[in-house]
Amino acid sequence: MAARPALPPTVYLLGLTIFSLVTAEFMVAGMLPALSEAFSVSLAQVGNLIAFYALGMAVGGPPVTVVLLALRVGHKAALVGLLALYVAAGVMAALAESYPVLAWARVIMGVTSATCIGLCMTVCAGLVAPQVRGRAVSVVLAGLMLSPVAGVPLTTWVQQHFGWRASGWLVVLLALLCTWLAAWRLPASPAGSAPPLREQLRALNNRRLWAAYSTSGLIIGATFAAFSYCAPILIDVVGVKPAQVAPLLALYGVANVLGNMVVGRVADRHTLGAQGWGLALLVLALAALALVSGPQWLSLVCFVAIGLTGVALNPAMVARVMNAAEPGALVNTLHTTVITTGLAFGSWAGGWVIDAGFGLRAPLWVGAGMALLGLLSLCPAWITAAQRPPCADAL
Repeated sequence: MAARPALPPTVYLLGLTIFSLVTAEFMVAGMLPALSEAFSVSLAQVGNLIAFYALGMAVGGPPVTVVLLALRVGHKAALVGLLALYVAAGVMAALAESYPVLAWARVIMGVTSATCIGLCMTVCAGLVAPQVRGRAVSVVLAGLMLSPVAGVPLTTWVQQHFGWRASGWLVVLLALLCTWLAAWRLPASPAGSAPPLREQLRALNNRRLWAAYSTSGLIIGATFAAFSYCAPILIDVVGVKPAQVAPLLALYGVANVLGNMVVGRVADRHTLGAQGWGLALLVLALAALALVSGPQWLSLVCFVAIGLTGVALNPAMVARVMNAAEPGALVNTLHTTVITTGLAFGSWAGGWVIDAGFGLRAPLWVGAGMALLGLLSLCPAWITAAQRPPCADAL
């Protein structure tokens, strides 16, 4: 049997780039109390900083991608330029003296991040042969999986020892490194090498694609309705000490990686099954964590179970989108946009129920409800699959 071809080092660079972008997006979850105190705002308002980042991704990503496609800008030039803008916004966030300035910086970071992630996926697909494209994409997406394992706990630890601004500068330096490496190592992509805008827009006229998008948005929204407030939930509901939050976030990230490995093995052949079982477990874990008031270990088991699903279902989400349409820059960016729209809504809804006086268990119920909607959203696809031969299961 011939050995599988090695992936080019640039694929790992793209994974590192996504790692830096996702770490910056989610780092707020591990430092809610500190930011609340620093800016004299509520926990819900700090949680909204995640939603603002996601909102920037949702609203700004597609228009920026359309403009780049219309101008026929090469993928490398677009990625390096947007990463440079991202670094500038990160500096603005690290220097922020007021909550509105920090919020606007997060929006700008989100706008550039959405297009960068879509471009990373598209550049990756062009770097490797079609027969290893799935493996290469999984390496790039590992950056997303590893950010809860290493990135978020690291920024939480840095904040606890050196302050929240130090965490901000850390992600700026990482993004700056990725910008420099992308400019140096990525092969030049000639202007106009991407499929025309009209062709990419035509690919969006696809019901299966939008059904896949919808489920993806609900999965991530359900997860981050709870995860956005995990620090106060762990401290005030579960009863752990503040110093234990960073290790528990690392454990949650390890669960993400393990779940991703399992889902990645079955996603291509059993896409709907992976999403269905994952969503069912997510509903049960979120509801159980909201209900449990007994042993601390049982609450922590529920917390880890949430990590095994949610973001870990990403290979199944991507496989379903890739089965529905050719994954060009616009399709990838819109998938990112839909996901982050769900994230923004979930994070906002979790904060709203806290502000409304329903307590810190309420975001868990919001997440359970969104996960249940995600499970129900699979019903039409299941019905269609049941009417087809078994080999058509991966929708």
